[in-house]
Amino acid sequence: MKSRLVTLLAVAIAAVAVIFAGARLLSAPTRPPAVHARLPASPASYLGVYEGGAPPSPASIAGFALAVGGHQPNLAGYFSGWAERFQTSYALEVRRRGMIPFVQIDPSFASVAGIASGAYDGYLRAYADSVRGYGYGVVIGFGHEMNAPWYSWGYGHTPPATFVAAWRHIVTLFRGQGADNVTWLWTINADVAGSGPIAKWWPGAQYVTWVGIDGFYYRQSDTFTTVFGQTIDQVRTFTSKPVLLSETAVGPKAGQFAKIGDLFSGMRRYHTLGLVWFDVRQDDGVLHQDWRIEDSKGAAAALGLGISGLNLFHS
Repeated sequence: MKSRLVTLLAVAIAAVAVIFAGARLLSAPTRPPAVHARLPASPASYLGVYEGGAPPSPASIAGFALAVGGHQPNLAGYFSGWAERFQTSYALEVRRRGMIPFVQIDPSFASVAGIASGAYDGYLRAYADSVRGYGYGVVIGFGHEMNAPWYSWGYGHTPPATFVAAWRHIVTLFRGQGADNVTWLWTINADVAGSGPIAKWWPGAQYVTWVGIDGFYYRQSDTFTTVFGQTIDQVRTFTSKPVLLSETAVGPKAGQFAKIGDLFSGMRRYHTLGLVWFDVRQDDGVLHQDWRIEDSKGAAAALGLGISGLNLFHS
Protein backbone atom coordinates (compact mmCIF):
# COMPACT_ATOMS: atom_id res chain seq x y z
CA MET A 1 0.00 0.00 0.00
CA LYS A 2 2.80 2.34 0.91
CA SER A 3 4.57 1.70 -2.40
CA ARG A 4 1.34 2.43 -4.29
CA LEU A 5 0.98 5.75 -2.48
CA VAL A 6 4.56 6.64 -3.31
CA THR A 7 3.96 5.78 -6.93
CA LEU A 8 0.75 7.82 -7.10
CA LEU A 9 2.50 10.76 -5.44
CA ALA A 10 5.36 10.58 -7.95
CA VAL A 11 2.90 10.51 -10.85
CA ALA A 12 1.04 13.52 -9.44
CA ILE A 13 4.24 15.50 -9.00
CA ALA A 14 5.29 14.66 -12.56
CA ALA A 15 1.90 15.76 -13.88
CA VAL A 16 2.11 19.07 -12.05
CA ALA A 17 5.63 19.60 -13.43
CA VAL A 18 4.38 18.99 -16.96
CA ILE A 19 1.51 21.44 -16.46
CA PHE A 20 3.83 24.16 -15.16
CA ALA A 21 6.33 23.55 -17.97
CA GLY A 22 3.55 23.84 -20.53
CA ALA A 23 2.33 27.04 -18.94
CA ARG A 24 5.81 28.53 -19.11
CA LEU A 25 6.08 27.62 -22.79
CA LEU A 26 2.71 29.19 -23.53
CA SER A 27 3.54 32.38 -21.65
CA ALA A 28 7.09 32.75 -23.08
CA PRO A 29 7.37 35.38 -25.82
CA THR A 30 7.58 33.85 -29.27
CA ARG A 31 9.97 35.19 -31.87
CA PRO A 32 8.89 35.15 -35.52
CA PRO A 33 10.73 32.63 -37.65
CA ALA A 34 13.93 33.82 -39.30
CA VAL A 35 13.72 35.22 -42.81
CA HIS A 36 16.46 34.07 -45.17
CA ALA A 37 17.58 35.66 -48.43
CA ARG A 38 20.82 35.08 -50.29
CA LEU A 39 21.82 37.34 -53.14
CA PRO A 40 23.94 35.82 -55.93
CA ALA A 41 27.61 36.71 -55.88
CA SER A 42 28.56 36.24 -59.52
CA PRO A 43 30.90 38.77 -61.15
CA ALA A 44 29.26 41.59 -63.12
CA SER A 45 25.84 40.98 -61.53
CA TYR A 46 25.10 44.40 -60.05
CA LEU A 47 24.47 47.95 -61.15
CA GLY A 48 23.55 50.37 -58.40
CA VAL A 49 23.04 54.09 -58.16
CA TYR A 50 23.03 56.80 -55.51
CA GLU A 51 20.73 59.71 -56.22
CA GLY A 52 20.07 62.73 -54.05
CA GLY A 53 17.76 62.08 -51.12
CA ALA A 54 17.67 59.68 -48.21
CA PRO A 55 16.10 57.69 -49.67
CA PRO A 56 16.00 59.05 -53.22
CA SER A 57 12.88 59.08 -55.31
CA PRO A 58 12.37 56.13 -57.68
CA ALA A 59 11.76 58.71 -60.40
CA SER A 60 15.34 59.99 -60.13
CA ILE A 61 16.63 56.43 -60.46
CA ALA A 62 14.44 56.02 -63.53
CA GLY A 63 16.06 59.16 -64.97
CA PHE A 64 19.49 57.62 -64.50
CA ALA A 65 18.36 54.41 -66.19
CA LEU A 66 17.01 56.37 -69.16
CA ALA A 67 20.29 58.29 -69.52
CA VAL A 68 22.36 55.10 -69.73
CA GLY A 69 20.32 53.50 -72.47
CA GLY A 70 17.47 52.06 -70.46
CA HIS A 71 19.58 49.84 -68.23
CA GLN A 72 17.66 49.41 -64.96
CA PRO A 73 19.83 49.38 -61.79
CA ASN A 74 19.23 46.49 -59.41
CA LEU A 75 20.64 48.24 -56.32
CA ALA A 76 19.02 51.42 -54.97
CA GLY A 77 21.51 53.02 -52.58
CA TYR A 78 21.00 55.58 -49.84
CA PHE A 79 22.60 56.72 -46.59
CA SER A 80 20.76 56.42 -43.29
CA GLY A 81 21.70 58.42 -40.22
CA TRP A 82 21.79 56.82 -36.80
CA ALA A 83 18.37 56.35 -35.14
CA GLU A 84 16.58 56.54 -38.50
CA ARG A 85 14.21 53.65 -39.11
CA PHE A 86 14.31 51.16 -41.96
CA GLN A 87 12.29 52.57 -44.86
CA THR A 88 9.99 49.61 -45.44
CA SER A 89 7.60 51.38 -47.81
CA TYR A 90 10.53 52.58 -49.91
CA ALA A 91 12.04 49.10 -49.92
CA LEU A 92 8.78 47.64 -51.18
CA GLU A 93 8.51 50.32 -53.87
CA VAL A 94 12.01 49.74 -55.25
CA ARG A 95 11.48 45.99 -55.11
CA ARG A 96 8.35 46.44 -57.20
CA ARG A 97 10.62 48.15 -59.72
CA GLY A 98 13.10 45.26 -59.68
CA MET A 99 15.69 46.72 -57.28
CA ILE A 100 17.25 45.72 -53.99
CA PRO A 101 17.50 48.35 -51.23
CA PHE A 102 21.10 49.12 -50.30
CA VAL A 103 21.44 51.06 -47.03
CA GLN A 104 24.60 52.54 -45.54
CA ILE A 105 23.87 53.08 -41.82
CA ASP A 106 26.30 55.59 -40.38
CA PRO A 107 26.72 56.14 -36.61
CA SER A 108 26.58 59.91 -36.75
CA PHE A 109 26.23 61.39 -33.24
CA ALA A 110 26.40 57.88 -31.73
CA SER A 111 29.09 56.28 -29.61
CA VAL A 112 30.71 53.40 -31.47
CA ALA A 113 31.82 51.98 -28.12
CA GLY A 114 28.23 52.30 -26.93
CA ILE A 115 27.01 50.36 -29.97
CA ALA A 116 29.49 47.60 -29.17
CA SER A 117 28.39 47.44 -25.53
CA GLY A 118 24.67 47.25 -26.34
CA ALA A 119 23.63 50.79 -25.43
CA TYR A 120 21.59 51.13 -28.64
CA ASP A 121 20.15 47.62 -28.78
CA GLY A 122 16.55 48.84 -28.59
CA TYR A 123 16.99 50.82 -31.80
CA LEU A 124 18.91 48.03 -33.51
CA ARG A 125 16.30 45.40 -32.61
CA ALA A 126 13.52 47.58 -34.00
CA TYR A 127 15.52 48.09 -37.20
CA ALA A 128 16.28 44.38 -37.49
CA ASP A 129 12.62 43.52 -36.92
CA SER A 130 11.61 45.87 -39.73
CA VAL A 131 14.16 44.33 -42.08
CA ARG A 132 12.96 40.84 -41.17
CA GLY A 133 9.38 41.98 -41.65
CA TYR A 134 10.24 43.30 -45.13
CA GLY A 135 11.06 39.71 -45.99
CA TYR A 136 13.32 40.14 -49.02
CA GLY A 137 17.02 40.65 -49.61
CA VAL A 138 18.59 43.86 -48.31
CA VAL A 139 22.20 45.04 -48.56
CA ILE A 140 23.35 46.83 -45.40
CA GLY A 141 26.63 48.51 -44.56
CA PHE A 142 27.67 50.15 -41.31
CA GLY A 143 30.12 53.02 -40.81
CA HIS A 144 31.33 53.18 -44.39
CA GLU A 145 34.89 54.33 -45.20
CA MET A 146 36.01 53.68 -41.64
CA ASN A 147 39.66 53.36 -42.74
CA ALA A 148 39.61 57.04 -43.80
CA PRO A 149 40.02 60.00 -41.40
CA TRP A 150 37.01 62.14 -42.32
CA TYR A 151 34.27 60.50 -40.22
CA SER A 152 33.91 60.29 -36.44
CA TRP A 153 33.74 56.50 -36.59
CA GLY A 154 36.88 56.23 -38.70
CA TYR A 155 40.65 56.29 -38.61
CA GLY A 156 42.14 58.66 -36.06
CA HIS A 157 38.84 59.06 -34.21
CA THR A 158 37.73 55.54 -33.27
CA PRO A 159 40.09 52.62 -32.51
CA PRO A 160 39.75 49.84 -35.10
CA ALA A 161 39.09 47.27 -32.36
CA THR A 162 36.11 49.32 -31.14
CA PHE A 163 34.68 49.56 -34.63
CA VAL A 164 35.15 45.83 -35.17
CA ALA A 165 33.37 45.08 -31.88
CA ALA A 166 30.45 47.31 -32.92
CA TRP A 167 30.22 45.68 -36.35
CA ARG A 168 30.18 42.19 -34.86
CA HIS A 169 27.59 43.21 -32.29
CA ILE A 170 25.24 44.58 -34.95
CA VAL A 171 25.51 41.53 -37.19
CA THR A 172 25.03 39.15 -34.26
CA LEU A 173 21.99 41.09 -33.04
CA PHE A 174 20.33 41.09 -36.48
CA ARG A 175 20.87 37.37 -36.83
CA GLY A 176 19.47 36.82 -33.35
CA GLN A 177 16.34 38.72 -34.38
CA GLY A 178 15.90 36.46 -37.39
CA ALA A 179 16.90 39.10 -39.96
CA ASP A 180 18.92 36.68 -42.03
CA ASN A 181 17.87 38.41 -45.24
CA VAL A 182 20.76 40.90 -44.93
CA THR A 183 23.80 40.90 -47.18
CA TRP A 184 26.44 42.57 -44.99
CA LEU A 185 28.65 44.94 -46.97
CA TRP A 186 31.88 45.97 -45.23
CA THR A 187 32.72 49.22 -47.03
CA ILE A 188 36.19 50.73 -47.06
CA ASN A 189 37.56 53.73 -48.88
CA ALA A 190 40.12 53.01 -51.58
CA ASP A 191 43.50 53.20 -49.87
CA VAL A 192 44.91 56.73 -50.09
CA ALA A 193 47.58 58.71 -48.29
CA GLY A 194 46.49 59.49 -44.75
CA SER A 195 44.17 56.50 -44.33
CA GLY A 196 44.62 53.65 -41.87
CA PRO A 197 45.70 50.03 -42.41
CA ILE A 198 42.73 48.27 -44.00
CA ALA A 199 43.21 44.89 -42.35
CA LYS A 200 42.86 46.33 -38.83
CA TRP A 201 39.21 47.18 -39.51
CA TRP A 202 38.30 43.68 -40.76
CA PRO A 203 35.63 42.08 -38.52
CA GLY A 204 36.14 38.53 -39.79
CA ALA A 205 34.70 36.49 -42.64
CA GLN A 206 31.77 35.17 -40.56
CA TYR A 207 30.49 38.73 -40.12
CA VAL A 208 30.84 39.94 -43.72
CA THR A 209 29.08 38.89 -46.93
CA TRP A 210 30.69 41.23 -49.46
CA VAL A 211 33.50 43.78 -49.41
CA GLY A 212 32.64 47.25 -50.69
CA ILE A 213 35.28 49.68 -51.96
CA ASP A 214 34.55 53.38 -52.57
CA GLY A 215 36.77 55.19 -55.06
CA PHE A 216 36.57 57.89 -57.75
CA TYR A 217 38.38 58.94 -60.90
CA TYR A 218 39.35 62.54 -60.15
CA ARG A 219 42.17 63.27 -62.59
CA GLN A 220 43.27 62.20 -66.04
CA SER A 221 46.15 60.28 -64.48
CA ASP A 222 43.78 58.01 -62.54
CA THR A 223 43.44 54.40 -63.66
CA PHE A 224 41.64 51.37 -62.29
CA THR A 225 44.92 50.15 -60.87
CA THR A 226 45.56 53.33 -58.92
CA VAL A 227 41.95 53.89 -57.84
CA PHE A 228 40.90 50.33 -57.02
CA GLY A 229 43.42 47.70 -58.03
CA GLN A 230 45.96 48.31 -55.30
CA THR A 231 43.23 48.26 -52.64
CA ILE A 232 41.70 45.04 -53.99
CA ASP A 233 45.16 43.45 -53.87
CA GLN A 234 45.41 44.39 -50.18
CA VAL A 235 41.96 42.99 -49.46
CA ARG A 236 42.92 39.72 -51.10
CA THR A 237 45.66 39.21 -48.51
CA PHE A 238 43.04 38.55 -45.81
CA THR A 239 39.77 37.58 -47.55
CA SER A 240 38.40 36.15 -50.77
CA LYS A 241 34.95 37.69 -50.26
CA PRO A 242 33.33 39.16 -53.40
CA VAL A 243 34.10 42.83 -54.06
CA LEU A 244 31.54 45.46 -55.05
CA LEU A 245 32.61 48.94 -56.17
CA SER A 246 30.14 50.38 -53.69
CA GLU A 247 30.47 54.09 -54.52
CA THR A 248 32.20 55.30 -57.65
CA ALA A 249 32.06 57.71 -60.58
CA VAL A 250 34.31 59.28 -63.18
CA GLY A 251 34.51 63.05 -62.98
CA PRO A 252 34.59 65.48 -65.91
CA LYS A 253 38.14 66.48 -64.96
CA ALA A 254 39.28 62.88 -65.38
CA GLY A 255 38.13 62.58 -68.99
CA GLN A 256 34.93 60.63 -68.64
CA PHE A 257 34.59 58.88 -72.00
CA ALA A 258 37.98 57.15 -71.88
CA LYS A 259 38.09 56.52 -68.14
CA ILE A 260 34.63 54.94 -67.97
CA GLY A 261 35.97 52.36 -70.41
CA ASP A 262 38.97 51.84 -68.13
CA LEU A 263 36.64 51.39 -65.15
CA PHE A 264 34.76 48.53 -66.81
CA SER A 265 37.94 46.97 -68.14
CA GLY A 266 39.31 46.88 -64.60
CA MET A 267 36.08 45.42 -63.25
CA ARG A 268 36.37 42.55 -65.70
CA ARG A 269 40.03 42.02 -64.84
CA TYR A 270 39.36 41.88 -61.11
CA HIS A 271 36.03 40.01 -61.39
CA THR A 272 34.08 42.48 -59.25
CA LEU A 273 30.38 42.08 -58.48
CA GLY A 274 29.62 45.36 -60.23
CA LEU A 275 29.40 49.03 -59.28
CA VAL A 276 27.20 51.64 -57.61
CA TRP A 277 27.37 54.97 -59.48
CA PHE A 278 27.38 58.13 -57.34
CA ASP A 279 25.01 60.19 -59.49
CA VAL A 280 25.16 63.34 -57.39
CA ARG A 281 26.33 66.88 -58.13
CA GLN A 282 29.19 68.25 -56.03
CA ASP A 283 30.90 71.53 -56.93
CA ASP A 284 33.99 71.97 -54.79
CA GLY A 285 37.23 71.44 -56.65
CA VAL A 286 38.80 68.27 -57.99
CA LEU A 287 37.60 66.01 -55.17
CA HIS A 288 33.97 67.12 -55.41
CA GLN A 289 32.91 67.28 -59.03
CA ASP A 290 29.56 66.98 -60.79
CA TRP A 291 29.31 63.18 -60.94
CA ARG A 292 25.89 63.11 -62.62
CA ILE A 293 26.01 61.08 -65.79
CA GLU A 294 22.99 62.89 -67.25
CA ASP A 295 25.11 66.03 -67.78
CA SER A 296 27.17 64.50 -70.60
CA LYS A 297 25.76 62.51 -73.51
CA GLY A 298 29.19 61.11 -74.29
CA ALA A 299 29.76 59.94 -70.72
CA ALA A 300 26.24 58.49 -70.53
CA ALA A 301 26.83 56.59 -73.76
CA ALA A 302 30.13 55.23 -72.45
CA LEU A 303 28.52 54.14 -69.19
CA GLY A 304 25.63 52.53 -71.06
CA LEU A 305 28.09 50.63 -73.23
CA GLY A 306 29.94 49.36 -70.17
CA ILE A 307 26.70 48.32 -68.47
CA SER A 308 25.62 46.39 -71.56
CA GLY A 309 28.53 44.02 -70.91
CA LEU A 310 27.28 43.15 -67.41
CA ASN A 311 25.14 40.13 -66.66
CA LEU A 312 22.78 41.84 -64.27
CA PHE A 313 20.86 39.88 -61.64
CA HIS A 314 17.12 40.50 -61.64
CA SER A 315 15.23 39.80 -58.42
